[in-house]
Amino acid sequence: MRLLPLVAAVALSLGAAAHVHADDAPPHKRVAVRAAHLVDVKAGTVRDNPLVIIEDERITEVRYDGQVPTGVEVIDLGSATLLPGLIDCHVHLTGDPTEVKGDYYEAVLKRSSIDSAILSPIYAKRTLDAGFTTVRNLGASDYVDVALRDAINRGDIPGPRMLVSGPPLGATGGHADDTTGFSPWIEFHGIDGVADGVDAIRHRVRENVKHGADVIKFMASAGVLSAEASVGAPQYSQEEMNAVVDEAHRWGKKVASHAHGAEAIKMAIRAGVDSVEHSSMIDDEGLKLAKQHGTYLDFDVYNDDYILAEYAKKGFPASTVEKEKLVGRLQRENFQKAVKAGEKMAFGTDAGVYPHGWNAKQFAVMTKWGMTPMQALQAATVNAADLLGMTGKVGAVAPGYYADLVAVNGDPMKDVAQLEHVTFVMKGGAVDKNEIKR
Repeated sequence: MRLLPLVAAVALSLGAAAHVHADDAPPHKRVAVRAAHLVDVKAGTVRDNPLVIIEDERITEVRYDGQVPTGVEVIDLGSATLLPGLIDCHVHLTGDPTEVKGDYYEAVLKRSSIDSAILSPIYAKRTLDAGFTTVRNLGASDYVDVALRDAINRGDIPGPRMLVSGPPLGATGGHADDTTGFSPWIEFHGIDGVADGVDAIRHRVRENVKHGADVIKFMASAGVLSAEASVGAPQYSQEEMNAVVDEAHRWGKKVASHAHGAEAIKMAIRAGVDSVEHSSMIDDEGLKLAKQHGTYLDFDVYNDDYILAEYAKKGFPASTVEKEKLVGRLQRENFQKAVKAGEKMAFGTDAGVYPHGWNAKQFAVMTKWGMTPMQALQAATVNAADLLGMTGKVGAVAPGYYADLVAVNGDPMKDVAQLEHVTFVMKGGAVDKNEIKR
């Protein structure tokens, strides 16, 4: 009872402080971005003379009458073409091949997640500067990606809006097992996603959710950048894949499956995954299954060029390069089949396999193998937003969306390679980069 007067006094003080704070709150910041053209990815058209009105971090209006509301600051981009902020659905911001300077084993054996944590803000900034304002980070040990996402969200460091998976799940001896190929007397310490059997898999999913994962990733098949002999054989049973998806969806998390091989792809689709990453050896039955289930296919069709040109020089094992030779061309041919079949396709590059900031190099490959420039751009905007569950927030320039905008000097619908030279980037109403030539 003696504390009641003190409690009342504190409450009155806090109330007064809140009232003063409300009265002194800064006014909403209103900005208008003007350009010569706007790519309307929802409608699949290009419109002239857009004016995008922004209040704080959201778009409030898009108009074409040239009338600027009073009291609004104008950012005039001149003859530039304006687009929504780009989305990459498959990146690894906690690593980069430039770290490997001719000695693959030095990078593997002498570096840790501490190195990753120190370097990842550099890669995040490069990605944002390249016009990718939203990414899905699919795989990082020790939850470094969770810490990176949180630091960006707090405003501590610049970077794209991130959805993260934490450590990817995989079988012992498989693509997620860092000890594969090494002596059994060599130990790697840290948090990984190795889990075998239904119960262990469910526990691992719950651990990732507990520690901040937005999405669950698992290795349905073998891979290129790991030591197992196969590149595409299934590494989980159907029952195990079913358990990953069931448990993740129970916790409201979408599931991305790494899968190169045709059988592993079909098993993952039957399990109910939201997206198949790589999709390299998908067959006609797999394409039909993906369409029936509404599964997104993400083909990382650029990085074959980089791996074949650079990995041998960097000292990567010869088996890695040989496995890439097995899937590179075939993946592009199957990408072309998927486009013709009208599959649901999103933009995912596996950035981190090649240098961060080069994400947009994939657009030219996508158009070479069957997509129109508009389709390729839609894969990296409206389609990607749908896959990530972020429709209405990112992926378009429209009222209510985050003010995530990029611009290029040329016309990306005539030359999609223009997207490799983004000169203006805005994320959430804040300008990250402005190099527009006037």
